[in-house]
Amino acid sequence: MRAPAVVWDSSLLGYDLGGEHPFNPVRLELTIRLATGLGVLDGVELLVPDAAGEDELRRVHLDEYIEAVRRAPMTGADFAHGLGTEDNPVFTGMHEASALVVGSTLLAARKIADGEATRAVNIAGGLHHAMPGKASGFCVYNDCSVAISWLLDHGFDRVAYVDTDVHHGDGVQTAFYDDPRVLTVSLHQHPFTLWPGTGYSAEIGKGGAEGTAVNLPLPPGTRDGGWLRAFEAVVPSLLEQFQPQILVTQCGVDSHEEDPLADLSLSVDGHRAIYRRLRELSEAHAGGRWIAVGGGGYQLIRVVPRSWTHLLATVLDRDVDPATALPPDWVASISRAAPKAEIPPGMSDGRDTTFVPWGDGADEPVDIAIRDTRRAIFPLHGLDPDDPRD
Repeated sequence: MRAPAVVWDSSLLGYDLGGEHPFNPVRLELTIRLATGLGVLDGVELLVPDAAGEDELRRVHLDEYIEAVRRAPMTGADFAHGLGTEDNPVFTGMHEASALVVGSTLLAARKIADGEATRAVNIAGGLHHAMPGKASGFCVYNDCSVAISWLLDHGFDRVAYVDTDVHHGDGVQTAFYDDPRVLTVSLHQHPFTLWPGTGYSAEIGKGGAEGTAVNLPLPPGTRDGGWLRAFEAVVPSLLEQFQPQILVTQCGVDSHEEDPLADLSLSVDGHRAIYRRLRELSEAHAGGRWIAVGGGGYQLIRVVPRSWTHLLATVLDRDVDPATALPPDWVASISRAAPKAEIPPGMSDGRDTTFVPWGDGADEPVDIAIRDTRRAIFPLHGLDPDDPRD
């Protein structure tokens, strides 16, 4: 297999919403330092991105919105375009920093389209909430949607997008809601209990693309076993039927039980299990082609660096044993910068990620979502929603 591509440069830290904003780029820096300290990146060339040009941004975003983003640092808040809000404050160089994030995911896509890699990872990407004409949920430009649009124009006719962030992948769903070439799948906390309030099982696509928008809204408190039970009951069967030529995954880690902005209860061990399963599914159903990007995650020290180091390691086939201790130098640097931080001892939360597959006759809290989603989607793919074998 060709070596996976890893996109990273410190210039990506420029996407900084400032002050006490939870979307803090330090999480990226800590991840790269941890992965480096564990040897995950040994001998790996880190690919330096260029900012996406306006022609690429226009694949998803309106001209007037791009111009509003350019102007905002000089003119101030523009609430009509979602700029200057608490979630999306205006910051110096906002257009340039946001376009660079898009360029980083585009670089990952290009490496695979050009045949230089079969997998690529960009932990700085995953800005899945940005809408065509509006910033939303900490996201200015939607790198996921731009990259998928680019892939559709460069040899790919079927793209599957799987979003494991705790929040609904609303921006990507919106971009392709009527496009049968793109299967969007989002597993997230139930929209009745969490922003953005979308992502119900009944949202299935439109205009000839019915069945290509898939949503699994999970109840608050869902743990690793429940999340994996729901995933396995829906996602593998749909990927087998859709037969994508590439898998794009948004790997936000705000589903962790310690994340301050949401209420699912996954662990670092659960995240690792998810990444390993996504790798298997890319091999089974997408010819091994896999783009993984980051996303949400707001426990900046205890969660994001460990989970995304597992992501990097999984993409690179350098899986990190959960029993691995954190590097002393990394721990010491955190202790100096944040003396009150409680630093975990290793790359695991000590959680068991085994689960009972759906169809066992039990009634788990996630089973309502499983049944609703299968019944809304599976018949549109020729699958029996009530048969666990499908």
